[in-house]
Amino acid sequence: MLSALRKSIQNKPSIHDIQANILAGLTVGVIALPLSMALAIASGVPPQHGLYTAIVAGIIIAITGGSKVNISGPTAAFVVVLLPIVQQFGIGGLLLSGCMAGFILVFMGVGKLGRLIEIVPYPVIIGFTAGIGVVIATFQITDFLGLTVAPSEGHYIDKLLAIVYALPTLDWRETLIGALTLAILLIWPKFRSKVPGHLVALVIGSAAAYLLSQLLPDFSVATIGSRFSYELDGATGQGIPPILPAFQWPWNLPGADGQPLGLSFELVRELLPAAITIAILGSLESLLCAVVSDGMSGKKHNPNDELIGQGLGNIVAPLFGGIPATAAIARTAANVKSGGNMPLSAVIHALFILISILVLAPVLSYIPMASMAALLLVVAWNMSEAKHFIRSIKVAPKGDVTVLLLCFTLTVLFDMTIAVALGMGLAAILFIQRSISLTEVAAREQNHEAYALPDAIIIYDINGPLFFGSAQKALKTVSSVRPEVQVVILDMTEVTMLDMSAMVAMESIGEDLQKRNTKLVINGLQPRMLLKLRRAGIRKQVGKVAFSRTLVDGVKTANKMLVSRH
Repeated sequence: MLSALRKSIQNKPSIHDIQANILAGLTVGVIALPLSMALAIASGVPPQHGLYTAIVAGIIIAITGGSKVNISGPTAAFVVVLLPIVQQFGIGGLLLSGCMAGFILVFMGVGKLGRLIEIVPYPVIIGFTAGIGVVIATFQITDFLGLTVAPSEGHYIDKLLAIVYALPTLDWRETLIGALTLAILLIWPKFRSKVPGHLVALVIGSAAAYLLSQLLPDFSVATIGSRFSYELDGATGQGIPPILPAFQWPWNLPGADGQPLGLSFELVRELLPAAITIAILGSLESLLCAVVSDGMSGKKHNPNDELIGQGLGNIVAPLFGGIPATAAIARTAANVKSGGNMPLSAVIHALFILISILVLAPVLSYIPMASMAALLLVVAWNMSEAKHFIRSIKVAPKGDVTVLLLCFTLTVLFDMTIAVALGMGLAAILFIQRSISLTEVAAREQNHEAYALPDAIIIYDINGPLFFGSAQKALKTVSSVRPEVQVVILDMTEVTMLDMSAMVAMESIGEDLQKRNTKLVINGLQPRMLLKLRRAGIRKQVGKVAFSRTLVDGVKTANKMLVSRH
């Protein structure tokens, strides 16, 4: 009891830790404020929904998750998934699918699937993240250049063509503000200032747009205030409503037709694929972020608890207008670098955004849409990880390059869900192919230094895993035994795995040899795999099938079988 008390006292945060985490939370809050709005806009919903996500999900995930330093909120990875949901089902459908994804994440955490990130190949991750970056960047061209784009249905190519056809409608005023913001975003990091570059860029972009509109009568650009509106107590306002997130069932919000969505089994069934996609992407993003933050902070996260925390955050956030959330790598890195080492910093970051909504909502309405587009262009570039993408193409094996390019192309042209599914499938096939090549089945030489074998006895050395891919390889080799062979020894000392397909193959080998009146000795198989064979009905049969622990014993047993046969 005393040792537990001492440990509790030792783990109690110091005043210095609390101050550091408060400062880190404020720093991350400054970063997250415009990003949350920009990512909500990119997802097809008003900016306040991104802020509500950072507030509600940010606090809940920080308190209940498995990482002490992760910062959660809306992320760029979700944009290509959420935008089609909004277009088809409206804001109500998006929030309902996010809530469903939360339950799936909780089930994944309870089911101990926290090691999910370990089974996703690196080329798959790089491929779909780079593809998402390209899609996000492409869709920002409209606001960045001030284009008047005709609404277009379909996939990426259709929307890209619509943007190309709209290039003659370029608005130099929007382009000027967008280019100014983008230039500051690119130049500011070179000054190594502690003030976040995107904050400076948005302030200067907004100030420039306001001043030019005062100096030049015909100068005007689209802003958050002019693009978005809200209704409060019967009155209509522009921009972001200066109110706290309020509870509302997602199905009471508008669907794609502007009418309340409603709740039905058919709707849940239609949204289930989207919810599964959100859950899988959210789990990958959050667990990858936790791995990265572990390396930066020296702490250790609990992956299953992290999934449960992400699930709880995504269940509750949609009830207060929040879109799907996950851990954000860039914000988490900023948190760690600023001294954040416990969930307090994430809570402070959320409270900062909450206070900003109440105090700064009128000011935030002046941010130009072209500046938000410039910010998202930089986010998309960072997400694409172009250096890693190009390096992987140069140095990775051809199979991995194929997987990477497949995931990238399918993410851009079709859908991230299809990309990840086919990418994982192709990666699995390549893994199986490589594993099969690791399994060797070869006849051992007759005159070995430890023993001499007559022509009637042959040893087949099996090395590596025996599973559905390699089992047929073993069956084919052993089935081609010479006619004069009367006893076959399978040396399975180096066999590391045995699945059902392999057991069926072993059974086929035994039956085939018995038809030829050839004896079988199975040598060196590990006890756990021997048990599997026995359960499958492959047991010792006097004069027909025998087992041995060492190869020397196996040869002796084979010789006895040979003598007994005569």
